[in-house]
Amino acid sequence: MHPEDTDPSPELNLVGRRALIVCTNHGWLDIGKPTGVFASEMTVPYYAFLDAGMDVDLASPEGGLIPVDPMSLKPIIRSASDDRFLADDQLRDKVTDSLAIGGLDVGDYDLVFLAGGWGAAFDFGFSEPLAEAMTRANDLGKVIGGVCHGPLGLIGAKAADGTPLVAGRKVSAVTDKQVSELGIESTPHHPETELRRMGARFESETRFRDPLANHWVVDGNLVTGQNQNAGPMVAREMMQLLAARGD
Repeated sequence: MHPEDTDPSPELNLVGRRALIVCTNHGWLDIGKPTGVFASEMTVPYYAFLDAGMDVDLASPEGGLIPVDPMSLKPIIRSASDDRFLADDQLRDKVTDSLAIGGLDVGDYDLVFLAGGWGAAFDFGFSEPLAEAMTRANDLGKVIGGVCHGPLGLIGAKAADGTPLVAGRKVSAVTDKQVSELGIESTPHHPETELRRMGARFESETRFRDPLANHWVVDGNLVTGQNQNAGPMVAREMMQLLAARGD
């Protein structure tokens, strides 16, 4: 579920740079079924950015509490970054009291990462402040990334010419096959369906069970991954893009 990134690239020093991770505010998949952000889709990029010297903030569509899917913290699924999170009072405080995306200027950040989890299917694609923030981030040439359901935060964003930001661009996210395999029927948005509808050139890999597949793609300033397996790779690709700019 959480493959190591085997890329031999050197360690990156991004001291003085700033990263923003956007997570969901939605905490219920259905009656009696809690959900939220899939923990590793927040914690893996968070610690990758932090360990490279970056300052990292957490935001959400409404601000305040970011619910964490309890299934993602079960021992078999939980990642090493999740263990680190559970012992990290600073990150726990950020999760409890995240920043509202509409109250931020994404121009203050060097990169923006959209974390996934089932909760994002309920609010990312419907949030006007998030769509506006991603439109501005793209206009400013910021490095933008996301995994799994996170790229739903791009479906309302616009390119400079007013067309959908993802139109004609290579994008990956959780597949319709994976959603079907997991038997989730209550979510209002399915990433593959919505991204294709907006004209994205959707890419993915498949396995007997897609939760075990892994794929990520870079298109200009946009880096996206199929599911939680791509978290380390998407974070690394984003930081490499940022480091290559040298400004």
